[in-house]
Order: sequence, then C-alpha cells, then structure tokens
Amino acid sequence: MPTAPPAFSAVLFGLSGCLVDFGARTLPTAMQRLYPGHGDEQSNPAKSALEQRLGRAPDADERQVFERALSEAAGEHAELTPGALEQLQQLHLQNVPCAWLDELPGDSSSVLAAPLPDWLVAAPSRVGRAWPAPDACWQALMGLQVAQLDGCVLISGEPRLLQAGLNAGLWTIGLAACGPLCNQAPADWQALAAAERDRLRTQATLTLYRLGVHAVIDQLSELGPCLVDLGSRRQKGEKP
Repeated sequence: MPTAPPAFSAVLFGLSGCLVDFGARTLPTAMQRLYPGHGDEQSNPAKSALEQRLGRAPDADERQVFERALSEAAGEHAELTPGALEQLQQLHLQNVPCAWLDELPGDSSSVLAAPLPDWLVAAPSRVGRAWPAPDACWQALMGLQVAQLDGCVLISGEPRLLQAGLNAGLWTIGLAACGPLCNQAPADWQALAAAERDRLRTQATLTLYRLGVHAVIDQLSELGPCLVDLGSRRQKGEKP
C-alpha cells in the first residue's frame, strides 16, 4: 500500500463521520429520539442544535437531557470507520503527529473516541471561535507542538470543519461517503442500491470540491494513495 511522505508535519482528523461513527449519526440520532417527527439536525452545529430546535436557550435540565441522549447515541455509534485503524497505525509508524477534533458537547466525544488507539490525542479544548473559524485547527497543532503550518493536513467529512482547515491554511481532504453529507449508517449505506450510493457519493463529492478542498475520497481506506498524491503536489511547489 502506498505510504504517506514523511515530510507531512501533522495530520488532523475529524472524529464523527471520519475516524468513527460512519455517516456521523450521533447528533441526528439523539435529536430524533428527543424530538421525533422533526427534521434532521445534521447540518446544525452541535452546540446550537438544541437551541435551534427549542427556539430559545435551553435550561439546565434540557441541556442535561440533551447531553445524556448524545452520550447514549455516541455509545451506539462508537465504531471505527473502514480503514481508520490501519491508516492511523501507518502514520504512527512514520512518527507523524496526529490528533482528532470534534464539537459534540458533554462526554459524547470521549464516548465516540473509545475505540481509538491510546496514543491518538484529542485536540485541546480551549476558548475560541467555532468552526469554520480556524481557531480549533491552530490550537490542535499548537497542542501537537508543530512548528509550521507547511505540510499539515486536515481530514474530515464535515464541511464546516473542512472550511476551518482551509481558513487555517492547511491541506484538506474531504470524505464523501462516510461523512454527514451522505448521512447513512453503515448498514443503511450497504443496503442502498448501487445507483443510489453513486448518486449520494457524487453529490457529496461535488459539494466538497466546491468548498475548495484539495482532494476527496470516500473513506479512510483510500487515504494512503491520497496522501502520496498530496505529497507529490507539494514537491512540485503547490501550496494549500
């Protein structure tokens, strides 16, 4: 399998819909259980989804119920996506610093991250502007003690996080099939007719390229060759 050039300074991953939780179903599952019959909340930032649903700021009890529902849903979706473990191990062997980012409130992110290797760190939680502002990406790289932006990569299926990576000056790789744009749990994705999968994948791919990402793959099992291609583009002088 092709390997990533060792010149990469760091790789940042989204958590839900990237490393774990194929289809990024944690937030929509929690919201559908709390408010059945309402529309999908996938496009909303997690911290504001409840407020948008209620039409006002939630009180302490509502917030607690919401975070409990998120943690329960996270426990059900805390499964590695195809290729995630293999790609992480490869990067670890190459001594490429890695971290994951997420915006789910409460303990949900920790529950989702349970299947990940112990060495993979969460980006530090600091005060800053929400995605798509670049703050979280810069803070993650600071936590990894990365000395330069050159050669840093962000991988995610979440458009707002990818936009944050672009705003931060990073190389970006979008995930079409396993992220929130297709929004399908693994079993549901496999159950779709091939033509429907292709339609959803194509639509998500176009959306990500229109955003400005540097490359798009379906899922992390395709990451190795993609990083090799980005490395070649960097060697030819292309800048993010």
